[in-house]
Amino acid sequence: MPPTSILLIDDHALFRSGMRLVLLAGMANVEVLEAASLEQAVRTVTSPPALVLLDIQLQGVNGLEGLGLFKQRWPGVPLVMLSSAAEPETIRLALSRGAAAFVSKADTAEKIIKVIEQVLSGGLPDASAGMAHNTSANATPRPRLTPRQCEVLDLLCEGLSNKVIARRLELSEFTVRGHVQAVLGLLGVSSRSQVMFAARRSGLIG
Repeated sequence: MPPTSILLIDDHALFRSGMRLVLLAGMANVEVLEAASLEQAVRTVTSPPALVLLDIQLQGVNGLEGLGLFKQRWPGVPLVMLSSAAEPETIRLALSRGAAAFVSKADTAEKIIKVIEQVLSGGLPDASAGMAHNTSANATPRPRLTPRQCEVLDLLCEGLSNKVIARRLELSEFTVRGHVQAVLGLLGVSSRSQVMFAARRSGLIG
């Protein structure tokens, strides 16, 4: 039986090493793939893993912005978000953008392993289920975009391509794709053609 492959994306080498040891010690027949950034993960991992462990605070495209990219690249692969900050708003954003679960880096190894095993078996951890429920019940009417996302939104509304946006903002196309996916997710739309209407409806543009 082939090993269960878990892709761990975190820009701290020491944390990756520790997390790798936790996974190997706590789970049977597991293979841990590592990447320091979303760009490296996309470049080096060609086959879909069984699960992605994705840190929120990354250099370049962060984990929240990268969620949409991974959902497009590997639609059936569950993502578990990792963060040292476990504020309700951060958890809500991660789950609303498609994360299967959220774990804090301050959690015990046993708890992290339990969440991963639940997700791999197709279950939804209780904490995530509760947070997902609260998200739908208490959804804020106006999306909260970062300053960079606002810049990308303005250029999207001008009908510019990712390549042109990247040139205007002096960013890589990969980074722009991450921002675009984040904006689409925050606006609750699935295509660029719907962005302007959704942005006006949300009061983000006039």
